[in-house]
Amino acid sequence: MKNNSINAISPIDGRYYNQTQFLDEFFSEKALIRYRLRIEVEYFIKLTESKINQLSDWNKNNNSKLRDIYINFDDSDAIKVKEIEKTTNHDVKAVEYFLKEKFELLEFEKYSEFIHFGLTSQDINNTAIPLSLKEYFNSYYDLLGNLIENLKNKANEYKDIPMLARTHGQPASPTRLGKEFEVFIVRLEKQIKHIKKIPFCAKFGGATGNFNAHHIAFPKIDWKKFAQSLVGDLGLELSYPTTQIEHYDNLAAIFDNQKRINSIIIDLNKDIWLYISMDYFKQKIKKGEVGSSAMPHKVNPIDFENSEGNLGLANSIFNHLSSKLPISRLQRDLTDSTVLRNIGVPLAHTVIGINSTIKGLNKLLVNTEKINSDLEKNWIVTAEGIQTILRREGYPKPYEALKELTRNNQEINKKTFTVFIENLEISDEIKKELKKISPFNYTGIWK
Repeated sequence: MKNNSINAISPIDGRYYNQTQFLDEFFSEKALIRYRLRIEVEYFIKLTESKINQLSDWNKNNNSKLRDIYINFDDSDAIKVKEIEKTTNHDVKAVEYFLKEKFELLEFEKYSEFIHFGLTSQDINNTAIPLSLKEYFNSYYDLLGNLIENLKNKANEYKDIPMLARTHGQPASPTRLGKEFEVFIVRLEKQIKHIKKIPFCAKFGGATGNFNAHHIAFPKIDWKKFAQSLVGDLGLELSYPTTQIEHYDNLAAIFDNQKRINSIIIDLNKDIWLYISMDYFKQKIKKGEVGSSAMPHKVNPIDFENSEGNLGLANSIFNHLSSKLPISRLQRDLTDSTVLRNIGVPLAHTVIGINSTIKGLNKLLVNTEKINSDLEKNWIVTAEGIQTILRREGYPKPYEALKELTRNNQEINKKTFTVFIENLEISDEIKKELKKISPFNYTGIWK
């Protein structure tokens, strides 16, 4: 018997499977079949509630028996559906035939032709897939919540640590280390608010979206209202009107938003990576762990690099999904079906990436000695504050005076500024105010 972890083609199903296996519940082939079956069952039950004469004698007590079919759906059931598909060469039709077999076993066969009644495959797929994605998102929000909570802990822990900031890679007005973590918290929380506003949409309207078959069979039933009720009970929103398929505009918006969230985390990864390279952070050392196969001293920031790589992979697939899915020739082509089967892939890479970032954050050890050393070496960054106060006091051309002092490639330290301030033609009170400015307290406001 093969070991799946070492024989898997994708690291999602191999190297990282311990992190991604929970996604099986939502995006595996078995999960897709189970969600399709769930939609077929719930559709049938809704039909029995719709004053259709042929279903008027249906006993509501049987509904639980039907729901047990998808609730207790197991591997053997999934294999059975795949066996049927070998004959039908049609995955949704195989689900229909499987359900009809179950109806026969339950002695409900007189109602079996109302399974998949008037439907096209996409009524099932375009309800099952957004439902699976919606139910996965509870786990996604939990994972993002863990990341944000970790960042909040860091922001609080580092809130009073002054740090040299860098713009264009060059020393700039100091900041506080905790505030730099807060920036990412705010960015992530805003995007989460955005993504939560996007509805998960379903399509349910027959072969070309017009309820043709439904209406011709039962013209007195309000089928649009029926569909709204059905998908609404599942926590989804009906797209109407549509072609044969859901137009995927909101699904694309969800993927684009996930891409933005991933980009924010990539930005975080790169900043932390740079802080580690600058020695602002050290990393906890795990006994027996190897950083470099050649250089024994190294402790590499591999978690942030791993996250960056996985989130980059996720974003490339999200980009394809969001650009491709809203486009379909005329009333339908099959290109959407081909790519929809892969939505679990970028989600898996996203999970791996976020977990790696959290793992890396948990290893960080702040190196205040190095942070303070850089501040001490860069008194030059106080020039902005000094010239701004001089502007306030009406001192002539303060920017130019500080520029002449600081832009000469000479060492600038506390003594340099003290001498400069003493030679200014300003009051002793203002001189005293200026001398209080240092790289350690020139950090502005936060909170």
